[in-house]
Amino acid sequence: MTVLDCFPSFSTVQPTTILSTLKALLDKNREGIRAIVNNPDAPTWENTVAPLESQEEVLSQWWAPIAHLNHVKSSPALRGAYEACLAELSVYATEVGQNRTLYDRLAVLSKSSEFYSLEVAQQKIIENHLRDFKLAGVALEPAQQAIFKQLDLELSELSNTFENHVMDATDHWSHLVTDKGLLSGVPEGTLHIAADAAKAKGLEGWLLTLDFPCYSAVLTYAGNAALRKMLYDAYVARASLESSDKSFDNAPIIHDILQKRQSLSELLGFDNYAELSLATKMVEHPKQVFDFLYQLIDKVRPRAALEYAALQQFAEKQGWATLSPWDISYYSEKLKKSLYQVDDEALRVYFPIQVVWDGLSAIVQRLYGITLVEKVGVDIWHEQVHCYAIQDEANQDRGYLYVDLYARKQKRGGAWMDGCVERKRTSKGIQLPIAFLTCNFQPPVKEKPALLTHDDVVTVFHEFGHCLQHLLTKVDYPGVAGIQGVPWDAVELASQFMENWCWQKEALGFISAHYQTKEPLPESMLDNLLKSYHFHSAMGLLRQLEMSLFDFCIHAEYKQRAGQSVQSIFEEIRAKVSVVPSVPYNRFPCSFSHIFGGGYAAGYYSYLWAEVLACDAFSLFEEKGIFDHETGRRFMRCFLETGGTASPMALFKAFRGREPTLDALLKHRGVVS
Repeated sequence: MTVLDCFPSFSTVQPTTILSTLKALLDKNREGIRAIVNNPDAPTWENTVAPLESQEEVLSQWWAPIAHLNHVKSSPALRGAYEACLAELSVYATEVGQNRTLYDRLAVLSKSSEFYSLEVAQQKIIENHLRDFKLAGVALEPAQQAIFKQLDLELSELSNTFENHVMDATDHWSHLVTDKGLLSGVPEGTLHIAADAAKAKGLEGWLLTLDFPCYSAVLTYAGNAALRKMLYDAYVARASLESSDKSFDNAPIIHDILQKRQSLSELLGFDNYAELSLATKMVEHPKQVFDFLYQLIDKVRPRAALEYAALQQFAEKQGWATLSPWDISYYSEKLKKSLYQVDDEALRVYFPIQVVWDGLSAIVQRLYGITLVEKVGVDIWHEQVHCYAIQDEANQDRGYLYVDLYARKQKRGGAWMDGCVERKRTSKGIQLPIAFLTCNFQPPVKEKPALLTHDDVVTVFHEFGHCLQHLLTKVDYPGVAGIQGVPWDAVELASQFMENWCWQKEALGFISAHYQTKEPLPESMLDNLLKSYHFHSAMGLLRQLEMSLFDFCIHAEYKQRAGQSVQSIFEEIRAKVSVVPSVPYNRFPCSFSHIFGGGYAAGYYSYLWAEVLACDAFSLFEEKGIFDHETGRRFMRCFLETGGTASPMALFKAFRGREPTLDALLKHRGVVS
């Protein structure tokens, strides 16, 4: 097998030439589409779909590293170029999606005898194209198409502005502490980073920020309640009028996004945006989502209420009569330590990043027969970035992975995976897929390597699961290779599935060792960590349900709730679902990037929907053995290699021999025994 490497050149990206290069690419693509639709011959795969797919893939490969750089190494010049390109890309996408002649050629092909002789992947690409044409307004009258095009363009710009506001609001806030006594309890690693941040600005002391590693460390460990409250207040008010800098207010952006999503949906004949969103998902109707969420809420909320009551009682015994939102992480950590002798900071020294990474490699080698081999000499965007080849049992490369793990300025917060290049079979050989894995962990401090919390380890495994689905695909057509074409409410299956190994005794032996002595995680600490698996699990699950229900309500019930502010809907749902206290100035919707800046609008429930599948799939490993060779290869064949060529439910049945049940999720979350 001849392998074609398509590594991006990050160092050659010049913001000044991005827009002109894009315009030239789009003009070339438009010429290609004209050639396709003007072809007098009957439509075939070779004269219609293949050239269309090819030019779209060239565009995607050029754009992916630019979009990625804007998220991980932003600058005013790059941001400006990126935003200008978004407008061009939006207009182009709508042009293609509304090209009736191109749609008609594909429709004719879908009814021809050739269609039934094509591979399953090719048929699925054609079917997806026809669906997406309809969702782009191909059947609309010209005047309506123009409205659709404008709405789509404005939504693209609004979502980008929303994300920029969150990043800028996060970067803008800081607080200098000059009295170390006020930082009692804050981990040394966090203090080192805060001291370096202060020094970089010519200040003496410790500069606290809203970057998640710093924020989380203060909320969890700082004994000073006033300090915890200060960071909490700033964090929950980010990108709103309640924040210190009101120029990043996302409230009007949210209003405009929801209004335009509703208008777009109605143009296409849907009652609301939730119905439009579900047109490309496993779930078929909004009622199914509401039923799913409320069923889980009914089962989970009583257990979560008991967990919170126990936390309140514990805090009272510690002399803390009233538990405020900024106290919850602090006293939860103390309670967990009291119950299980688990100290997350003490565990850090046993999870140095290299040990975790090598252990992850050992685990997937056992499960899927693959290994990770660092690739040197490739272009990277930061000195802390590494690139790995994913190799199979025959030492053949299956794909490549860029890994960027640490928080820094001008980098979007959170953790995510993105595709860069799709697998593709060409006349010259196989083009291998490439993916990005991005996190925001606490970086190395002086002579210490980066030391992860166990939660960080879970995050690495989660994102790596996404990467495996992209990189191990055996589908040779980019449109349905890897994560492409996988319904959004199934795309979290592979990622949540991988998290399970972070809680298995045998697997933890691979991913933990003291960063200095190399000694394994002591048996007592290991046992206590495993005992803590279900600690506040129901409270965490209820939080996900609260966010999922909020997301679905504001989209599915837009018309019914006309005149009601998004903030009031958020507060109403919190009052109905949550068991923990809140504050009136909590503006969580203003930083909810998943649904207003990312791809989870009317789809945040997908995390839980896919978790049902992931938990039930893992239950087979619990029966057969967590490193069972045949079960691992079966999972790889069913879920990691198939891309978007088949229904996730059909794949699940092929793997498990039956439909999934809610019981596995509730058991794994500790809601039922």
